[in-house]
Amino acid sequence: MAKCNTNCIEKPISAAFGNFGRVVARYPSVFLILPLLVAAALGSGFMYLDERKANDIEDQFTPVNGPAKQERKTVEEYFSPSEEFSHLRLSTEGTYASLIITVLEGANILTEAALTDIIEIDRQVKNISTGNTYENLCAKTKGKCMSNLVLDILDDDLNKITSTAIRYPVYNGTFLGTSVGGVELETEGSEIRSAKAVRLFYFLKEDNTTLNTRWLTGFLEFFSNYPELKTVHVSYFTSLSRQKEIEASSDSIIPFFSITYALAINVSIFSCLRLDCVRNKVWVAVAGVLSTGLAVLASFGLLLFCGMPFAMTVASSPFLILGIGVDDMFIMIACWQKTKVKDEVEDRLAETYKEAAVSITITTLTDVMSFYIGLLTPFRSVQSFCMYTSTAILFCYIFNITFFGACLALNGRREKGNKHWLTCMKVPEVDSVDAPGNVCCVGGAYDKETGTDEAMPMDLFFKNHYSPFLTKTWVKISVCLIYFGYLAVGIYGCLQLQEGLDLKHLAPDGSYVGSYYDDEDRFFSSYGPNVMLVVTDENFQYWNSDARQNLDLCLENFQNLSMASKDSEISPISWLTAYLKSGPSFGINVDNETQFKQSLPTFLMLSGFSEDVNFTDNKILASRMFIQTVNIRTAVDEKNMLNAFRETAERCGKLQTAVNVTVYHPAFIYYDQYAVIVGNTIQNIVVATCVMLVISLFLIPNPLCSLWVTFAIASIIVGVTGFMALWDVSLDSVSMINLVICIGFSVDFSAHISYAFVTSEKLSVNEKAKDALYKLGYPIIQGAASTIAGVVVLAAAKSYIFRTFFKIMLLVIVFGAVHGVVFIPVFFTFLGTCATKKTYNQPIFQY
Repeated sequence: MAKCNTNCIEKPISAAFGNFGRVVARYPSVFLILPLLVAAALGSGFMYLDERKANDIEDQFTPVNGPAKQERKTVEEYFSPSEEFSHLRLSTEGTYASLIITVLEGANILTEAALTDIIEIDRQVKNISTGNTYENLCAKTKGKCMSNLVLDILDDDLNKITSTAIRYPVYNGTFLGTSVGGVELETEGSEIRSAKAVRLFYFLKEDNTTLNTRWLTGFLEFFSNYPELKTVHVSYFTSLSRQKEIEASSDSIIPFFSITYALAINVSIFSCLRLDCVRNKVWVAVAGVLSTGLAVLASFGLLLFCGMPFAMTVASSPFLILGIGVDDMFIMIACWQKTKVKDEVEDRLAETYKEAAVSITITTLTDVMSFYIGLLTPFRSVQSFCMYTSTAILFCYIFNITFFGACLALNGRREKGNKHWLTCMKVPEVDSVDAPGNVCCVGGAYDKETGTDEAMPMDLFFKNHYSPFLTKTWVKISVCLIYFGYLAVGIYGCLQLQEGLDLKHLAPDGSYVGSYYDDEDRFFSSYGPNVMLVVTDENFQYWNSDARQNLDLCLENFQNLSMASKDSEISPISWLTAYLKSGPSFGINVDNETQFKQSLPTFLMLSGFSEDVNFTDNKILASRMFIQTVNIRTAVDEKNMLNAFRETAERCGKLQTAVNVTVYHPAFIYYDQYAVIVGNTIQNIVVATCVMLVISLFLIPNPLCSLWVTFAIASIIVGVTGFMALWDVSLDSVSMINLVICIGFSVDFSAHISYAFVTSEKLSVNEKAKDALYKLGYPIIQGAASTIAGVVVLAAAKSYIFRTFFKIMLLVIVFGAVHGVVFIPVFFTFLGTCATKKTYNQPIFQY
């Protein structure tokens, strides 16, 4: 078999880095001071941080070009807001406050005692004053504030509760499904026997955002200090709540930064600690963490200068960058320790750069490219995270080969002079005649046989114990069985994966928002959105019986959907049905175009349907009807409903007389994530994996090994996706970020070990695997440990977003490290794909 490699690219790059390392070692002060000045200058961009914060939920966590946003534009184009408020006809969620009042211990809330408390709570809400009372700001219908249905039924007369038979879900033509929850009906009939919850809404006019915000803030402050009542429990929410809570969630992560960096420094120091007072790498480890911090400061500052939005997801980026930067530091230290201690510092650093630079260049390129590919996603929160993180990784790489390289050179000069790591005073060499008995006052020991630093105990463990054990036949077979078990569990988990971001997860744990959503899911999930059907064809002939027949067929298709209510009382009667019924009684021939149009304006004005028909210049430009949905309880139900309504609307356009229907509800803005999340995630993963393969082909001097790196990416992605599903993490814009990260880290570990395997000068595949594990086994473990240390504090975060980041990062790092030091070396020895021709004469198995 002929030898196949691509070192025509790798070799000159390695030589170029060697020359650059020589320059850094010659002028370390320049490469030390210049990065500090750059970081200080660019870091001043943080003064724009408050201006660049982008925490708008709709903007950041819904698809940029989601169909629902276009559907909303269509609705707003044809139907302008009316002075007569109608919640049903809003194109947005509206500006409102809401209360869900539940009875304690699951009793009936429709009792005199509970309703007395409800009436009192309602009175207190209306008396909240922040310069303007609710009466001054409320959305009005017929000159009065929009009322609450339950209170309208009582009309402040508590005796009515025992004397009035309340039908459910429709009472006197009014739908109660969103106002009364946890309902039990009488055995016969539709009268309410008991209910467990009542919901009250307080809608505001949308003509003064400042005054509305002030009143809603006062509402939140009032109920945040509201005393617990004896009979009922109150959960509260406003249209501002999600926004305020996501900002609080973002701020809650700030204290973790100092803990993380302190932990990373300690982990780095501990892993680089040596008993030899000259060879100790304490300050080098500190410099590596500092280099990462400077990279974050400079890159974030630059993007803030450039006006890049700073989404809350970016707050988790520094934790990740710390792990990546420290990982590269360990690789460089490991390569430095393989150089000869008696050589000149310039020669040692040149050799270090030749060995390490290509390896960390591969991982940097793959990480940066995987994140830049993440910019293809339609979620701005993901775009923002990917832009900040990829730029920070690039800066981290630059600072590692400049600032950290200079620190390594200065430390090399100290070692060359046999000076103490702390006092920088010259100490006697270990084997000199002047060496005192105190081991703290001597140093500079090295391996006389190889001329390099004495091997770290963990390096010797990988060389003398772990790698010989891993290359035994029975161990290899066991590893393969474990791998197939891992793959089976991962695939099973992938099949259980749920989609969609639950909005309550954007708020911190223990937030009142979570309590409100829980009560809503518990008591008010029987009825879903009241979906708007908008006919947008200005040439549609409503007066033509054939056209109306097709419209009726279209509406019947919607009514036949499993999630559409079959109760004719629930869905509001359409304007057309009402017109067709009332027209003949007033002598109107509804089949005559002239009479149909002449009488329509009067009918619309008197009937209250004026908001449902855009009748302009004697043309019906658009009209709308409504379909009430039922039993939308889970994310799967939301996805199925959205798809079913859009598919049905598409079928309406294919009828004999086409009916161009647009379906819309404000909640569709958030449901749109289901339409793109899976396809977009797969697209990003496939594109990124292909890019990783190309980069690996260029920089790893063997194409078959590049294929193995690609295999590792796929394997780790399957495992992470499957296990995250089993760990109750859904596929959403947050976990999508982490799957993009998965690609980068998959390459990191497998590329390091693959590169070491390929470049090893050993002859047999077993010896190559041992050599690769000896060189990079411990640095991989160091990198994994430091990255986990960087994100472990997020496990204690009170935010779903940051806890999800921790969960997936833990899976990525653990699976990546296991692939790097267990699976990939074993698979290499089985197939020998990265060996030269003469290697195939060597035994694959070792006993």
